[in-house]
Order: sequence, then C-alpha cells, then structure tokens
Amino acid sequence: MSKKINIALYGFGRIGRNLFRLGYDNPNYNFVAISDFGSADTLQYLLARDSIHGAMEDVVELDGNYLNVKDQHVRVISGGEPGAIPWDALEADVVIDATGRFLTREKLALHIESGAKRVFLTRNPKDDLDRYVIPGINEKNISLSDKIVSTTSSTTQVLALMVKMLDEAFGLERAMMTTVHAYTADQPLADVAGVDLRRSRSAVENIIPNTTRSPALVEEIMPQYKDKIQGIAFNVPVPNGSCVDLTTELKNTPSVKEANEAIKNFSEKSLNGIVGYTSDPIVSSDVSGREETMVFDEKATMITKDALLKTLCWYDNGWGFSKRILEVIDCYAKLEETS
Repeated sequence: MSKKINIALYGFGRIGRNLFRLGYDNPNYNFVAISDFGSADTLQYLLARDSIHGAMEDVVELDGNYLNVKDQHVRVISGGEPGAIPWDALEADVVIDATGRFLTREKLALHIESGAKRVFLTRNPKDDLDRYVIPGINEKNISLSDKIVSTTSSTTQVLALMVKMLDEAFGLERAMMTTVHAYTADQPLADVAGVDLRRSRSAVENIIPNTTRSPALVEEIMPQYKDKIQGIAFNVPVPNGSCVDLTTELKNTPSVKEANEAIKNFSEKSLNGIVGYTSDPIVSSDVSGREETMVFDEKATMITKDALLKTLCWYDNGWGFSKRILEVIDCYAKLEETS
C-alpha cells in the first residue's frame, strides 16, 4: 500500500492484543492509539506475556503513556464511552471497537462523530450496521460508503464458510449447528448471581448451554439460506480452541469421501488461507495460533442413512478471527487506493 493505515484499538482485551500481535510488524499498519480501562503498565505486561500465545518475540517497552514495540509508538488512553476520544486529533483512519460492550449503530456512530473515518466491530451487533464482512464470503461486495462495519464473530464466520462450501458442492436444504466454544472473559470463575442463570455458573467447572446469533446473522448476510439454519452454543472449560459441529441435509447427499474431498478442494484453491484441512486426529489445543478461520477435521465426517451429513471444524476463536479483521481493513484500504 502507498499509505500506511492508522489504526486505533478501542479495547485491549484478548482480541485487541491479538490484533496488535498480528499487525505490529506489518509495514502497512501504524497503531496510533490503544484505549482501555487498564493502566499503561498493566497493558504493557499483558501484551508482553500471554497465557495462551506465550511471550512476545520483540521487547514491549513502556515510555510514559506510550507502548513501544519495534517501529510502533502507540499512545495509551484511558477508556471511556464512544465519542470521548478525538480520533481525528490522533489521525486515526480506522477504529477497531474490540470492547465487546458497544453493539449498536447509535453507540458505534459516536466514533465517526469524533473523527474516525471507519469503525470495525469485532462482535455480532445488536442492530443493522452498514455492512457485515466475512472474508471468503462477501468481501468483494464492500463499498466506500460503509462507515460502520461488523466482522461478525469467529463462530459466525466458520458457520458461513461451511454453509457456503456445502451448498456449492451439494446443495443445502437445512442445517443445525452446535458450537463447542472456549469460555470467554465475561464468564465467572465461580458461581455468582447474574441475569443469565446458566452463565452465572462457573466457566471452569461446567459445560454451559448458550444462545448464539450466528445462524440468524448468516441468514441475513446470505438471504438464500433464510429459515434453513438453527444452532446452539456450549461454553466449555478450555481457555482456547473451539469447534463447530454442523449437521446438514443436502440435495445431493455425498459419501464421506466425497464430502471430505469437496472441502479439501476449497481449502487448496478458492479458500486457501481461510479454510484449513487436516487428516490428523487433532484436539482443541492443536489449533491454538492457527491463522485460518477454520480447520476442517477429515476424520470426524459422518453420514447416517444417506440423509444427514455431520462435519466438524476447529478454530482458534481469537487468533484466526483477528487475522480476518485485519484482512477486512486491508480490503477497504485497497478499495480507497483504487477508487
């Protein structure tokens, strides 16, 4: 790119730190600000040492309210409500809202009003935004007029890709998804009083059923699948690594071999780098640090009575997803350069 992208990270939790780790050494990115409620020395500590991905290869130094990592010199700003930070004064081209707290157009628009040129939300939103973008699905449909964009969620991206591949290969009639998901930062370690009774229980002691907006969002992004997809989530006591178990009824039911070959073909050709494929007997920890959106598990494919196909795919629910967010930012930057 002829011009660096100035990126501000609004929220420096797991996704925010993954974004920085993936992007700080990219010559196309200039991280201009990090906004979080944590103190600068705490953020420096958490960036340098990660319980899942280990220590940073490069030294993370704190210089007053700035984090220095190689060529990155990043201002640390105390967190607050959207609209409180003058993004134009910081020359931020894009703001990535990774707080997980602000999920409506009304709140996200405040970043634009305070000077950001474009805002990317790293969660499934609660209402309609300008665009939902999933690499491998609809990144070619983006527009310069998109100002508030959601990259949905790691689970939504996996489900969308599986639905796309199976439909193109065999014709999709209907699908039922179960995502078995690592516990998240908003779950308690011990039982506490909460509004959501199931999620008030200990994340490290229980398998916890949870609702998911992923099927509804896939149907909204890909309206040809309206009323064809449903699903549920289970949060389980692992810190990283999740999977989507998808049962589908197809127009042309394949054999196990045909189903696997179809996904493998996508992984090697049109969706290379986005869809991974393995014939190894992997478990959740084996996908930690994988940069693909998903890794298809060949050995788990099943078919019953030539009617229902069950497939399993694994994903690092933080790392691969963060990689896709940066790729979406690249897509908009390239569109601006060529327009």
